[in-house]
Amino acid sequence: MSVAIVFEDEYILCVSKPNNMLVHHAFHSRNVADEVSLLQEIEKEKGYKTYPIHRLDRKTSGIILLAKKKEYVSKFQELFTNNEIEKTYFGIVRGFAPATKTIDSPVKGRDANVHKDALTHLKTLAQITLDIPVKPYDSSRYSFIELKPKTGRMHQLRVHTNKISHPLIGDPKYGDKNHNVMFEENFNCSHLFLHAGILQFTHPFSLENLILKASFPEDWVMLFEKFSWKNPLV
Repeated sequence: MSVAIVFEDEYILCVSKPNNMLVHHAFHSRNVADEVSLLQEIEKEKGYKTYPIHRLDRKTSGIILLAKKKEYVSKFQELFTNNEIEKTYFGIVRGFAPATKTIDSPVKGRDANVHKDALTHLKTLAQITLDIPVKPYDSSRYSFIELKPKTGRMHQLRVHTNKISHPLIGDPKYGDKNHNVMFEENFNCSHLFLHAGILQFTHPFSLENLILKASFPEDWVMLFEKFSWKNPLV
């Protein structure tokens, strides 16, 4: 299967979504109707429909839970609503991020006029200074970070990292264009460096304690080697 399966049982299919792939076609994505969505790809390969339990941005890679029947969705969504599921994301950001930080800052919801409370825990795993100039400096600095969102607002992690002046690399909306261009020109990397890596929760039907991990895409693995950064999912 072209989409990597992380876990599967009679209730759920957990897969690793590639970068820049829609989970499903919504009303606002008609202009990309000729693209295959994640749900379409899975139905084509597996022969049955699946139902998303939570959201994952088009530009974000990594782990997503899909229910095999519509009636299973609400039971798993309760885990997210009740904060009974731990989500761990990884990002590469501009500059030297703090060792640890709690970002408690409201984020606009889907209704752009309403701000909602949003909370993210950040931890820096590695840093690097490169002898590659990015205006206005003659070198460039980056951090590899772990992010644990405690709320699930739209674009929360992209907004929060930008809020503390450490935007994610490859983010066309909230990022730093000069650093995005540097990664494209020097490393041939144009994707958003935000990856949903780990989900940990107790399965509501089997009561099994699950720790599910989605491997990093190839461009991340290449950078880990170049920067001598440890891959936390290996």
